[in-house]
Amino acid sequence: MRKLNVLVWQIHGSYLNTLVQAPHRFYLPTKPEKPEGYGGRGPTYTWSPDTVEVPAEQVCDLDLDLIVYQTPKNFFEDAQEILTSEQRTLPAIYLEHNTPQGRINEMVHPVDDPGILLVHVSHFNDLFWDCRQTPTRVIDHAVVPKGGGYAGKLDRGVSLVNDMPRRKRVVGADVFARARREVPLDLFGFNSKEIGGFGDLPQADVHEKMKAYRFYFNPIRYTSLPLSILEAMELGLPVVALATTELVTVIKDGENGFIDTNVGNLIRRMRELLADPEKAHWIGEAGRHTVRERFGLERFVADWDAAFDEALKLREVLPCVSQ
Repeated sequence: MRKLNVLVWQIHGSYLNTLVQAPHRFYLPTKPEKPEGYGGRGPTYTWSPDTVEVPAEQVCDLDLDLIVYQTPKNFFEDAQEILTSEQRTLPAIYLEHNTPQGRINEMVHPVDDPGILLVHVSHFNDLFWDCRQTPTRVIDHAVVPKGGGYAGKLDRGVSLVNDMPRRKRVVGADVFARARREVPLDLFGFNSKEIGGFGDLPQADVHEKMKAYRFYFNPIRYTSLPLSILEAMELGLPVVALATTELVTVIKDGENGFIDTNVGNLIRRMRELLADPEKAHWIGEAGRHTVRERFGLERFVADWDAAFDEALKLREVLPCVSQ
C-alpha cells in the first residue's frame, strides 16, 4: 500500500520499535518534560529512519493519514489537546495492549465506535474485552531476528519484568520471590534495582547478557503475551512460565518450553534445566523455531498494512462518533 503518515504516541517501547519497521512514516509527539506518551525516540532502542519526533505543539501542522491511539488518555485527552478538529476525524486505530481488568461482565472497552478499528495483540484479549460496536482485529506480536547466540553457560535463570515493585501480584512479584529462594535467578527491567535486579538497560545490552543464562523465567500472572518472552525464545533461551492468558497457545509443555499453573512444578523444571544443559539447548531451539514460524516480522508488517487499509476504509463509510 502507499506510504502513510501515522501519528502514534510512545507508550510501549518494544512494541513500537517493531511497529515502526513497517514501511510508513511514524510521527512521535514529544514534550520537554517527557510525560507519558511524549518521550519520543527512547535511548534503549534503535529506531527506523522514518520514525520522526515532532514537538506536540507542532502536530497540528502535520499532514497525517491516520492516528494510532494506545491508551484512554491518548484517546480522550491527548487527542483534544494536540490534534485539530479535522485531525480528530482522520482514520484511526486503537491499539489495545492490555488484558481487561475486573469481573468478566464489566470488561467493557472504553472505545465504542464503529468507525475506528480496535487492534488487539492477542486472541485472549479479543475474547475477554467487550468491544461493543467497535470492529476488532488481532495482530500477533513480532520479533526482529537477533541471530540466536544462546550459550547457556551460566547456571542461573533470568527474568525481564518492568516495574515489578509497583505492579506486584499482576506481574508475579511473589512468584518470582518464591522461585528465587529455590533457584538462582536474576532480574532485569525498569525499577528492578529496588528488589535486587540490574535495572533498565538498553535492549541490545539486555539481550546480549541474557544469552549466557540457562533459562528464562516468566512469573507474570495476568498480562498480554509479553514481548520479552518471545525475544528470549528467539535468542534460544528455554522458557519456564505460568500457563496463563495467550501463552498457552505458544508454548507446548515439555516440547518448546515449560508451562504450568503449579509453581512448584515450574521450580522443578528450572532445576532440571540447570542440571542438564543439553536439554536446555534443545528446548530453547524448539522455542526459537516456534517464534520464527509464528512471530515473524514479514507477517507482522503485512498484518499491519491490512489493518491500516481497513481503518482507512472504515472512515470512508462511517463518520467518527467518539471524537
